[in-house]
Amino acid sequence: MEEIKGAVKAAVKDLFNVDVEPELTRSDEQFGDYATNIALQLAGKLDNPPAGGPRGIAEALAKEIKSTKIEKVETAGPGFLNITLSDKALVSALNDKVSQPYKGKVVVTEYSDPNPFKVLHAGHLYTSVVGDAISNLLEAAGADVHRVNFGGDVGMHVGKTMWAILKELGGENPDKLQEIDKEERSEWLAKCYVEGTNAYEDDEQAKKEIISLNKRVYQIVTDNDRTSPFGQIYWKTRQWSYDYFDSFYARIGSKFERYYPESEVSELGLKTVEEQLKKGVFEKSDGAIIFDGDKYDLHTRVFINSDGIPTYEAKDVGLILTKKKDYNFDLSVVITGNEQEQYMNVVLKAVEQFAPELAKATRHLPHGIVKLQGGVKMSSRKGNILRAVDVLEAANEANKAENDQENEETVLAAVKYSFLKQRIGADIIYDPKESVSILGNSGPYLQYAHARARSILRKSKVENLPTGQAGQKLKVVEFEAGERSLIRKIGEYPEAVGKAVSDLMPHHICTYLYELAQVFNRFYEQNRVIDSPREAVRLQLVQSYADTLKNGLELLNIPAPEKM
Repeated sequence: MEEIKGAVKAAVKDLFNVDVEPELTRSDEQFGDYATNIALQLAGKLDNPPAGGPRGIAEALAKEIKSTKIEKVETAGPGFLNITLSDKALVSALNDKVSQPYKGKVVVTEYSDPNPFKVLHAGHLYTSVVGDAISNLLEAAGADVHRVNFGGDVGMHVGKTMWAILKELGGENPDKLQEIDKEERSEWLAKCYVEGTNAYEDDEQAKKEIISLNKRVYQIVTDNDRTSPFGQIYWKTRQWSYDYFDSFYARIGSKFERYYPESEVSELGLKTVEEQLKKGVFEKSDGAIIFDGDKYDLHTRVFINSDGIPTYEAKDVGLILTKKKDYNFDLSVVITGNEQEQYMNVVLKAVEQFAPELAKATRHLPHGIVKLQGGVKMSSRKGNILRAVDVLEAANEANKAENDQENEETVLAAVKYSFLKQRIGADIIYDPKESVSILGNSGPYLQYAHARARSILRKSKVENLPTGQAGQKLKVVEFEAGERSLIRKIGEYPEAVGKAVSDLMPHHICTYLYELAQVFNRFYEQNRVIDSPREAVRLQLVQSYADTLKNGLELLNIPAPEKM
């Protein structure tokens, strides 16, 4: 694409002595391989334009554009140019590498962010899936990526849970924790959180006790108290949460370099806010320390409450500074639900006042709510949530019903692809039945497409079939229409990845892979491969297709099975 852009740019310069940056788009194959509206861009800007307006400009350029990769240039409409590549260029494109705009850059991706003492819900599953894909895309673009996770091991939700835990244990009796079955720990903690939340809202005496416990939690964390009965209960149950997170992440194939608990960054956030209070970034209000967002058309938010305890806002300040200290990142990507969008805008605006380079290097990607088909919403406060495991179980049940099988690999592919094929931002309506279908735009369909291609390769008796990228060994012949279509589509892979990296939007990869599989299906239906006079050439195309499909699925953190 860049080479063709250069040829168009050179032609414009030679003909009209104008410097431009032409835009190329992929055209419908019947019209060529690329299209550009450069003639329309130039109309009205030329001192001595050729007759015929944009159409005349396009006709003049069609004769002037030269490149060894171009077979022909044709005009269309009021001034469009359709460019067809040579077969040699298409073969060459099979060897093109994904561009590396992040080479030498350090990127921290922060996502999932569950709170200890609470259950993982569907939103955590979604951000884990999206965060994995975005991390993989950034690595493909050359970045040194560090995946991290941030969660609240201190805060009111912990106070609420600890209140219910003490009630369940009959007081500060850490030995009684041994009675909780290992397989039931996470659910037990989730139940305690709901019980504590209900008590906080409905019982004034319980509310006072929870507020007191919340302060005690902060104190034992500050003192690193691991010996008192209360301290033992806190640290043991906190570890239960992290063990539960590790187990679930292992199940879905997510890997985090480290967890950042809020307690680890709270002190730095508190100290920084207090320092910046003296410099006028923050201000006092009714005993609390706030950031006046109204000055920037944002919300005004409390960073340190009237009890001197840092809020989520101050902790996020501490987190940003800690991530910078730990990794010296060039880019920090933070993925959260879109209910956090205005909150993050305030935090980053506050940071911008004293560390503008950090605010600029932080990119917040908000997403919508995950709902099952039919509109199930989540609320961990009352316990009626859509849990992460509920989504996987729904996919598993649908897989059994639709495909008569139980296969974790298929289930994960179904859920991940169903999430990733939708543009990040809007709410996600998850349809289990649609997600497991092997006939539509789904993860299992693409897994099956890959396994089918590998099966074709195994059936062949051709010896010494080149491995790796087929384009490195594929001879340029006069390709038939179906062969050319497949080569053309395979060659678009680096462009699709480049678009996904530029936008940080994995759905571009999903769209490309589905289109690629459809092109291959048409090719295979109309062109015999095994025992064909063109078997060697076509096998290399099948191999290149399978390799490309596998590479794309791996970017999405979806396995590409050899057999299904």
